[in-house]
Amino acid sequence: MPVNPLSISIRARKLGALIRNARQELGKTIEECAQALGVSKEDFEMYELGEKAPSLPETEYLAYYLNLPLEYFLGRQKFSTLDTRSQLKNLDQLMSLRNRVIGAKIRQSRQDRSISLEDLSQQVDIDEGRLEDYELGYVPIPLPELETITSLLDRSPADFIAEHGPVGDWRKKQVALKNIEQLPPELQEFISKPINRPYLELAQRLSEMSVDKLRAVAEGLLEITL
Repeated sequence: MPVNPLSISIRARKLGALIRNARQELGKTIEECAQALGVSKEDFEMYELGEKAPSLPETEYLAYYLNLPLEYFLGRQKFSTLDTRSQLKNLDQLMSLRNRVIGAKIRQSRQDRSISLEDLSQQVDIDEGRLEDYELGYVPIPLPELETITSLLDRSPADFIAEHGPVGDWRKKQVALKNIEQLPPELQEFISKPINRPYLELAQRLSEMSVDKLRAVAEGLLEITL
């Protein structure tokens, strides 16, 4: 079923409101955020107004710069204030690489589902030539359009989030901290004590063992205790 273009416009405005709220809550100026993303002040103003939307890599780097969960900008998590971070180095190269990776993943997903570029163009109401530029990484994909494209390919923008590099490493730490916060208080206390580190390292090594090795260890322990 073809996508209503109005839904992309509405999503862009909602994303803009989230960006503006985060910037204002953290006391950042439009100029500071624009500089952090490597875009003009005018472009960032258009992001906040929903007249234009940032790409997923731009949204990732904005979340990184403001030290906010990326899920906040995806509309899946409430705002929580943290310390902001310094601007990334080599931002243009990082953005270019991320756009190519995302484009390649979209093309692979489309081909896996035997959907032609023409068919996808008609379903998402985006020019075929522009879609091809997206897939080749020549043009960054606005996040609302990425959400629409991925939904038609039975994927999610979360499948395209950076896994490596400074943003990927930062996000992994965020996810790890969030997972720890969800543990029972007694487990959080156990993890936080340096004296328990050897037990945690042992648990990590055991988790990396194959089933056969774990079985051998268990059998050895049984022989010792019996």
